[in-house]
Amino acid sequence: MADTRETTAPSDRGGSGRGKGSLPSRVALFFRQTAAELRKVIWPDRRTLVTYTTVVIVFVTALTVLVSVLDYLFGRGVLFVFGGGKL
Repeated sequence: MADTRETTAPSDRGGSGRGKGSLPSRVALFFRQTAAELRKVIWPDRRTLVTYTTVVIVFVTALTVLVSVLDYLFGRGVLFVFGGGKL
């Protein structure tokens, strides 16, 4: 069976180790851990990024149009029901 014990040092675990070490050492540890996590990220290539960006822009535009139309229709409906002006 494989050894699944954690191999990080106690100071690298975070959690209840609050207050251990000086502030500069904790800040340095934070940045080291952040850089290590960013190295694990699978960054999209340019084509994928453009595709996802286009999908998001189209989706947000469609929802904006939908909400605008519904707002206009509900506004007209309220004016019709409560007689707030000419239609």
